[in-house]
Amino acid sequence: MISFLLPIARQICVFFTLLLYFTFTNTNSALAAKESSDLLKQPVAEITVSLGNSANELKFEPNNLELVAGKRYLLHLNNPSQLKHYFTAKDFADGIWTQKVEAGKVEIKGAIHELELKPGAEAEWVLLAIKPGKYGLRCPIPGHTEAGMTGEIVISP
Repeated sequence: MISFLLPIARQICVFFTLLLYFTFTNTNSALAAKESSDLLKQPVAEITVSLGNSANELKFEPNNLELVAGKRYLLHLNNPSQLKHYFTAKDFADGIWTQKVEAGKVEIKGAIHELELKPGAEAEWVLLAIKPGKYGLRCPIPGHTEAGMTGEIVISP
């Protein structure tokens, strides 16, 4: 008699195990979705960064950015010089979540590691700072980094 009930008992155990798994998985997914939705509703702190200047000096203005983990930011990037420049900070880009980059009538989503701004160009980068640390910023065009077109981005906890 007991051997007859064992397969049924196993099926009942498997059913309840799956039921518990899906209950907790859906609860965690719902919580994660709510948290990300709440983060996207928080106001953005705006920071303007110029890549070079009208005198064609090879520098970022400002060249030190201080962000706080868990906060949203809108980086207004502009290039007032007559040379193209790059905003390159790969490690920083790996420590954030990019909501979007807008340039002209184009909106780009996903992982961004480098932005090229041609003379007179502007872009907006909306991001969420995630991973605390100190990250290097540079323009990798030959001679620009060496001339001082570098900076640091700090994400504090």
